[in-house]
Parts: sequence; structure tokens; C-alpha cells
Amino acid sequence: MTNVTAADAIFMHRALELAAQGVALASPNPMVGAVLVRKGKIIGEGFHTYEDMRHAEIVALEAANTQPAENLGGLVGRAFRRDEKDASPSGVLTPEVPDARAVVDSDAARGATLYVNLEPCCHKGRTGPCTNALILADVKRVVVAMKDPNPAVGGRGFKHLRAAGIEVSTGLREAEARRLAESFAKWIVSRQPLVTLKSALTLDGQLVLPYARGRARPPLRARPALAARHLEDRWISSPQSRAEVQRMRHASDALLTGIGTVLGDDPLLTDRTGLPRRRKLLRVVMDSTLRLPLRSKLVRSVDGDVLVFTREREDSLKARALQRAGIEIVHVAGRDAKPDLRAVISELGRREMVSVLLEAGATLNSAALAAGFVDKIRVFLAPKIAGFKGIAAASNGFQAACDLQNVTMAQFGVDFAVEGYLHDVYRTR
Repeated sequence: MTNVTAADAIFMHRALELAAQGVALASPNPMVGAVLVRKGKIIGEGFHTYEDMRHAEIVALEAANTQPAENLGGLVGRAFRRDEKDASPSGVLTPEVPDARAVVDSDAARGATLYVNLEPCCHKGRTGPCTNALILADVKRVVVAMKDPNPAVGGRGFKHLRAAGIEVSTGLREAEARRLAESFAKWIVSRQPLVTLKSALTLDGQLVLPYARGRARPPLRARPALAARHLEDRWISSPQSRAEVQRMRHASDALLTGIGTVLGDDPLLTDRTGLPRRRKLLRVVMDSTLRLPLRSKLVRSVDGDVLVFTREREDSLKARALQRAGIEIVHVAGRDAKPDLRAVISELGRREMVSVLLEAGATLNSAALAAGFVDKIRVFLAPKIAGFKGIAAASNGFQAACDLQNVTMAQFGVDFAVEGYLHDVYRTR
């Protein structure tokens, strides 16, 4: 960390807050927030959304050009306050003038300091280089949390700014910034999504509770709808944990499960947070022989957001029936009846699914761990004992113990969530 002050920490906190508002709106781009400060006051701020194209730095510069500084407030009370107004389509959290002048048409940013969680870009992609705009706006100093993991940038933005005489400070709140950018970091280098395995377990390591006082759970086709009270009794995790899982779904591009989970639980697997998304959560099912029932909730709720990977031909009778119902069917190679999971993950990456949440049973969990593409694990431990020989989180499909790194814990209701990493997506360990 270089040349930072207490005030810098406050404004970087705000930049990280803004960046997080790009959840489900910025992918496959990284979430970026920017705060422009002059004489201790915020004069412009914004965050990036993919559809708007403009990067957070440009949004902040434009806001500075269109808003008097006295309307934005000072150091105390603004940097920690989450704006209650809805963001405009551009991501600007202050009113935006439709015919806003060009970024560098005024002296609004002259001598200002920009706080941003990710290194400003110095290359031309869908937009021009942000470093050029900052130089032309005569920004004096840039405080950045982390270097861009994109090989096309990777420190070049810093060099460009310093060559123009702008002071650059780096490393402030880097850990938080790296967490915000981890799925982008994995995808931009490997074109593979960051995969998080999520599970809920009892204290004796079971994925399910006994059904109907110990009887085996009937299959989907034979099971009547459960009353709300009985359904609540079937949950392992607390309502607070389930709300957190919805937030995890909201932050993901795709949700991956197996046909066993669909037949056993008949889940919707949707994002029910009610928060805005740029694109629907893609619901992905591994179904080697196409057993997905046409009357399942997944099929009945399809809206261009259900994808099934199978070993069956895409023109088979089963496939055509599901296709008529609106399901996308993709044949995937594999060995015997088992599909190649790595090919599945590669295909999701090709579709710009930057983050994938794995919510499955023991068989698929074990296969995913054995294939080596799970990056992160999050297990919700509930203070319950199943008290029977049931279903563990994963079967014995991998040979060595999995050691988690950077382990953290959080409480949700009466449950504890344990999270850790199997792989360092920044490749520094």
C-alpha cells in the first residue's frame, strides 16, 4: 500500500459500495465503482453497468461536470451513506442531465482525486481508454485498490497515468476489491467461470432430513404437493441462510444442478431476490438420459433460461419434447453415460457465464470436485441431527482430501456458513 491517508480509506469505502451495486448488472465485465473528490468533497461518483457501456470513471467525471459540488455533500455523511435513490440507467447516483457535456469540457475535475477499486483501463475495447479521459480532465491523483487481472491492462494503466504526471496510490482495500473481481479474474484469463459449490448440512453431515418419519422420499412423479408447514419442516437451513442463498444466486450468472436434485426436490432454482438483473439466471441441469419431467417446475417456468446438458442426441424424441416446451438441449461428449463436466464448464464460459453456483447432490458434487473445477465452497451448517444413514454432501469420487484456503465464517440465524477456496483465481499462491 502506498501513500494513503485516513480520508482515502473513507472514499475508497464508498467506491467499493458503488462497485457492489453492479452485482448482476456488470457481468461479464468487472464491478467497478469510482468516486471523484476535490477539497474533501465528493464532486462525482458512479458505477459500471454492462448495458450502459461507460466505465465508472467516466460516469464519475460526467457527474462532476453536471453537478455543482455543493449539492454532493462533504466528507462526513456522504462517503458512508448509501444513496436511497434508484440509480439511473447510466449508474449515476446523482441526477443526470440528458444533454451532458463531454467529460473534459469543464474544469470540474481539475486537481481532483479519483478513488476506484480497479485499475483504470488504458486500451480501447467497447469504450475508449479511461486513462486518457483522466489525463485530459487534469485529475491530480488516482487511488486504486487493485491491479486489473486482465492481461490487456495489468499495470499498463498505472504506467500511463504516472507518465502523464498523475500520482497513483495502490493497494488500499485490496482484499475487498479482489473478492469483488474474483469471477471476472477467473474468466478473463481462462475463459472459465468461477464455480462455487454451495451446500447445507446437518451436524452429522447429511444433505437431507428423514422424509415422513424415516421413509424414503418418493420420486417427483409420485409425490403430492407438500403443505407450506410441512415444507418448512423439511428445510435443513434457517430462513436467514436461505435468504443468503438467494443473494448468492443473484450474484451468479448460472446455477448448475443435477437431474437427481430435480427429481427429488422439484425446485424452481430461480433468483427470488427481486433485485434487478441484466440477464436472467441461467438454470443448468446435468441430465445424461433426459429424465427431466415435462411437468416439473423447471419446465413449467421456463422463459429462455433453462439449459440441459445430456448424452442423448439433440434430435431424439425426448430432446424434441423438451425443446418444444422451451428447454435448450445441448449434447455433450463423455465416457459411457457420464458427460464431460469440463466440457460443460467450458461451454458456460463460452456463453460468458462468469460465475456459476453449484447447487446439487452428492453425485454431482463429488464429480465436480474430482474434475477439479470447483474454486470455492460454501457450506451452511445447521444445528440439526438427521439421525439416520442418509446422503452426505459428496460421495467418495475423489482421491485426496480438499484443503480450503482463506476460510471465513458467518452466522445466518442459527446456522453457520463456512467458506473457503480450493483455487486461487489470481494465481498468486
